Amino acid sequence: MKLFSLYFLFFFVIFKGHCQDTSVLENSITTFFEEDFDDYFQVQKYFEKTKFGKDEIDLLLWKSKVNKNILGEIHSYNLLGRYHRNNTAYKKAIENYLNALNLSREFKKLNAEIVILNQIGVVYRRQDKIRSALNYHQFALELINKIPTPTDDIKMSKSVCENSIGNIYLKLKQYKLALEKFEKAIITKKELQDKRGLAINYHNIGFVYQNLEKLDEALFNYNKSLQYNLEIKSKIGKVICHNSISNVLILKGEYKKALKYVQEVKTLSEEIGNKFYITSVYNTIGNCEINIGNLDKGKKIIKNSLDISLKYGIPTNTNKSYEYLSEIYRLKGDYENAYTFYKKSILGENETFNDRNILYVNNLISKYDNEVKNNKIKSLAKENEITKLKLTRNRNILIIALVSIALLGVLLYAIYGQRLLSNDKKILVLEQEALQNQMNPHFVFNALNSIKLYIINNEQKNAVYYLNKFSKLIRSILESSKTKEVPLSDELKTMNLYMSIENIRFSNEIVYHENIDDEINLDKVKIPPLILQPFLENAIWHGLSSKKGVKKVTLSATKISNDFIQIDILDNGIGRKEALLIKKNKSLKRKSIGIELTKQRLQNFTDVYKHNYSLVYTDLMDENNSPIGTKVSLKIPLS
Repeated sequence: MKLFSLYFLFFFVIFKGHCQDTSVLENSITTFFEEDFDDYFQVQKYFEKTKFGKDEIDLLLWKSKVNKNILGEIHSYNLLGRYHRNNTAYKKAIENYLNALNLSREFKKLNAEIVILNQIGVVYRRQDKIRSALNYHQFALELINKIPTPTDDIKMSKSVCENSIGNIYLKLKQYKLALEKFEKAIITKKELQDKRGLAINYHNIGFVYQNLEKLDEALFNYNKSLQYNLEIKSKIGKVICHNSISNVLILKGEYKKALKYVQEVKTLSEEIGNKFYITSVYNTIGNCEINIGNLDKGKKIIKNSLDISLKYGIPTNTNKSYEYLSEIYRLKGDYENAYTFYKKSILGENETFNDRNILYVNNLISKYDNEVKNNKIKSLAKENEITKLKLTRNRNILIIALVSIALLGVLLYAIYGQRLLSNDKKILVLEQEALQNQMNPHFVFNALNSIKLYIINNEQKNAVYYLNKFSKLIRSILESSKTKEVPLSDELKTMNLYMSIENIRFSNEIVYHENIDDEINLDKVKIPPLILQPFLENAIWHGLSSKKGVKKVTLSATKISNDFIQIDILDNGIGRKEALLIKKNKSLKRKSIGIELTKQRLQNFTDVYKHNYSLVYTDLMDENNSPIGTKVSLKIPLS
């Protein structure tokens, strides 16, 4: 009887306390509608220390609609978004945040719009939807940058943007850029004395150093973050820091210490209920058990993590669980299951990084565009120098001519001729460099654009394969731009890379073949770099692009005498006459200067040889005098 009385008293106190808390919260909501708030940050500060449950949020939303209080309605949807986000119900979180965003825009509540844009970005980042996350944070940042005199609240929102964009850079493995964003955010957080923000940013900096394998720096920043989280009594912050510190200890080989440290927050993470952090902790515990040698224990908790991650759609932790399960089965000698889970991990990683690949390649193209502009500037500078040299030469001609006429001296004329020859040689070198600066960017840009199709279609293996080829192509072009001539062997390798990349746009339908005469020493024969590319490009785009059926290009090199080799490029396309008609019928006409530049380069190249080059086009016909292709014959002197 006495025991029953104690139980009754306990539940009465708990119930009474709950009723009092509910009463205080309802009173706070009621009082809210008596205030006259005109700014969303005022609403946030009013409810700053109020702990809302789902029922209380619904009550605030209902009363806000009844009282037609727009800021109250926006805040209710914001609270619902955060409630569902913390419970890993990301779809519902987005729905509620979008309701808040639409109201903010409809009633022109700029501060509310900035806050909600950042919240939506965080949800997409949790799901590894990189492009969507980045878009929403950038929208928020654009609005903030338009405010001439930002308040402390706006500065806080800007620091949230920078922190979130830094986290996106982390996922893209752009650690230097991420570090810059976090360090900017820390300056603002210190200025505003925001301990929660400092805890988050020091943790992020720790994660950067962890990925850069600077483990001591990572531990220092994680511990600094933990100190701030303990000061503000953040339970979720404590879970995050313990989990991260344990992962660093694993990397340092201190497995038992790591296990003990992460197990301290296992129960706490379960009490909080956020599935993202629960699965993160489970994965870390499982990894510790694997490294200690307790494979069955590790397998059990990692499978538990995997089930939760799959149920709530947490791709990052799902992929990590697959990776750890693969390692368990490998250590057990079950290679079939090990391969199965490894394959799932890789496929999941590929899906997660789809948007990141697109972003990376677009960034690569952007950087390349800048390089093209720089090359054009260099080309203009060289052309300007050529003009100056020509003016100097013309002036010298006039001076020498006058002196020659006055003195009738052959000697002065000979000296002038020597100087003239020197100037002509400088002009020739500069003209060749200018031509290369114009041609190389054009050549590379076409190749780079060809790769984008696989990236857009999410064909990861093909994208990686052709990006590897592209890197070799870039290296070849950069090396060739430094010299006036290259061995024929290097030129053929470069053309092979060019054809394989250009062939992407034709779904690899073009059959490219090389026939090289055994008598030719490919390393000793020299030709101008990239001299064959315009002819191959013409064969593809004028000869084969409009052709149906089998498409072939053959490159042959033959030693026709001790003084010459002949390179033939033969295609089975529609012929030059039909190609010219198609070109005339196009609405957009662009003058091609590729072949003319190539002829000039060939002429400059062969000026130092006894023999000249020759270039012959042959239209190939069948027995009915119908076009069956084109042959380009380039005869290059050896001496």
